[in-house]
Amino acid sequence: MRILLGFTDKLQGNECIKANALSCGECIQVGAKCGWCTDTEFLKQGEPTSARCDELESLRKRGCATAKIENPHGSQRILKNKAVTNRKKGAEKLRPEDITQIQPQKLSLNLRSGEPQNIKLKFKRAEDYPIDLYYLMDLSYSMKDDLENVKNLGTSLMKEMSKITSDFRIGFGSFVEKTVMPYISTTPAKLLNPCTGDQNCTSPFSYKNVLKLTSNGEQFNSLVGKQQISGNLDSPEGGFDAIMQVAVCGEHIGWRNVTRLMVFSTDAGFHFAGDGKLGGIVLPNDGKCHLENNMYTMSHYYDYPSIAHLVQKLSENNIQTIFAVTEEFQPVYKELKNLIPKSAVGTLSANSSNVINLIVDAYNSLSSEVILENSKLPEGVTITYQSRCKNGVVNEGENGRKCSNISIGDEVSFNINITAQGCPKQVKPESIKIKPLGFTEEVEILLNFICECECHKHGIKNSDMCHNGNGTFECGACRCNKGRVGRQCECRKDEVSTEDLDKNCRKDNGTDICSNNGECVCGTCECKKRDNPEERYSGKFCECDNFNCDRSNNKLCGGHGRCECRVCICDANYTGSACDCSLDASTCLASNKQICNGRGICECGTCRCTDPKFQGPTCEICPTCPGVCTEHKSCVQCRAFGTGEKKDTCERDCSYFNLIKVKDRDKLPQPVQAFPLMHCKERDANDCWFYYTYAVNNTEKEVHVVEALAASYDPFNDVCLVFGLALLLIWKLLMIIHDRREFAKFEKEKMNAKWDTGENPIYKSAVTTVINPKYEGK
Repeated sequence: MRILLGFTDKLQGNECIKANALSCGECIQVGAKCGWCTDTEFLKQGEPTSARCDELESLRKRGCATAKIENPHGSQRILKNKAVTNRKKGAEKLRPEDITQIQPQKLSLNLRSGEPQNIKLKFKRAEDYPIDLYYLMDLSYSMKDDLENVKNLGTSLMKEMSKITSDFRIGFGSFVEKTVMPYISTTPAKLLNPCTGDQNCTSPFSYKNVLKLTSNGEQFNSLVGKQQISGNLDSPEGGFDAIMQVAVCGEHIGWRNVTRLMVFSTDAGFHFAGDGKLGGIVLPNDGKCHLENNMYTMSHYYDYPSIAHLVQKLSENNIQTIFAVTEEFQPVYKELKNLIPKSAVGTLSANSSNVINLIVDAYNSLSSEVILENSKLPEGVTITYQSRCKNGVVNEGENGRKCSNISIGDEVSFNINITAQGCPKQVKPESIKIKPLGFTEEVEILLNFICECECHKHGIKNSDMCHNGNGTFECGACRCNKGRVGRQCECRKDEVSTEDLDKNCRKDNGTDICSNNGECVCGTCECKKRDNPEERYSGKFCECDNFNCDRSNNKLCGGHGRCECRVCICDANYTGSACDCSLDASTCLASNKQICNGRGICECGTCRCTDPKFQGPTCEICPTCPGVCTEHKSCVQCRAFGTGEKKDTCERDCSYFNLIKVKDRDKLPQPVQAFPLMHCKERDANDCWFYYTYAVNNTEKEVHVVEALAASYDPFNDVCLVFGLALLLIWKLLMIIHDRREFAKFEKEKMNAKWDTGENPIYKSAVTTVINPKYEGK
């Protein structure tokens, strides 16, 4: 399984050959691993032009010099690199455009297909950064008591925000609803005063820009104090129309390139795209500014914007939204917050008395998080982020775009990889922008694509090397003109395969075209490619290959050579049809520095012992020589029976052979086998015999031993047998004496017994005699 997986990886890995690239430019667009050999003599007979495109290491192995390999690399250049601002509160006041929070600001990248370019961005929250805040309020009747509290918001909020920044501006706008909805009364009286009873309300409107952003808190209080409540008859309000106008009408609102906050205050839900159809409005919102005299004039003409449209415009204009809504509508606006990046939701009290704390808390939450976003990427370009945040926290994937819990003065960094796959259809420079959400600063990145090799610039058009000028000779090969094919562009497409040309592709006038291993193109064989990109056909008739050579140890040419036209070309110090015979004699040197101990010949790095008595790697072992049995006796004893001189050091001294126990002597190996064998018979300390054999089988030492000790069959010489017989005789003698004594005792007691001869009165004979009365004795 491991071999199969490795082979599959290899197939998937070599994308260069599979691409069939016909030029250097096509080759380098396949991937960063691919190179193009410009050597004019590189291709062998039968190899197509696309064989010049291969992995770099493979090209070198095939004989292409490094200097002849085209392998361009991407690069980058920083064009604008202004350092981040180290401004502190109370220091000299700077213009917003002079404050820098992200570095660098502009780069240029040269992208090679498949090769990522890594850039590092640094972000630092500047202290005392200017803030613009626009308060957008629902003025429907239910917000009457809220308006009373907001009338003094200007000076109070200015005072509170002065703790955060010395450059703060505030603006105000209001909204109610479209006036054309069928469920709003269209009678003149109702339009003038939509409230019931004696309540005095202003006529309904979609959106009104009451106060442009200003640093004058008193002016805010004055203008807001003059506002009147309006009304409508349904709960959802037209707040999305107002948000869109606040986002896109920058000049009317007075937005600066600073932190932009919009507070959206309401106690109701919202209408969104599609709801306008109820009033006969079908045109989608165009996302443009339509303010005249600070009033939205196209509410009756365009539908409400969609949430996605709002997200786009808020992001484009770097506006962070704070939804200040009552408890009842918290779930709705929390879901909306999840769809709008850099937004927050706060719970508004019934009369908006907590609005200042709500705004400060929301601002601190929003400003403590930085999230990077990028503009639309060109076709084939991908981007990945890795963030390095406070306390060494590293995030990747989607979380790699952001860092949280950033305090003023904290510095974080982002590693960004930009990769191109191939080249765009229109090869021209592109640009993308990366910016932190809610901030006006951005990083501009110019993208240039490497789609041609350097050698392409030196191509010779209509070169004589391309068959009478039918192509451009570049990068060591011909790039054929339109309608021409062949390695030298020698054929027209309509004459690629004809009978006359096919004759040139048959070896020895045979029937097989290109040995069935290729195609005949313009009378020349172009060999097929194998599934395994390391395997190739070659030759004039594709009769050669580099994978059908002899193998050794399941390796082509034994792993010590290369296969050329089905013959192994061996590396130095190797020979043989499979390069499996080593010419290195160092492995045959014995400890006495002699080749094979002088008892053999070194063949392919292995000793062949000429004396049949000897064996082993260097002919040093003689299993049948005198003294072998005695040499191994102690170790056989300790391992087989746990006795002998080495029983205490057995594990240390006697693990050099494999021990195999057998039942009896008949099961011991016999010397007729292919390797020398020594039969041994040894006596232990108790004068008992044990039998074993010693042999060396392919450098493995083996001992077969009879598992039971044996006694001698010579009663005069075998002590074990004599001792056993003596014990048996003594036992027998003792038993005879014991039996005789018991019998004598029995006889004596019998003679001393006094028996009474009287009959037993209660005894009755067991025999009963019956006489047949008919019996007459006949």
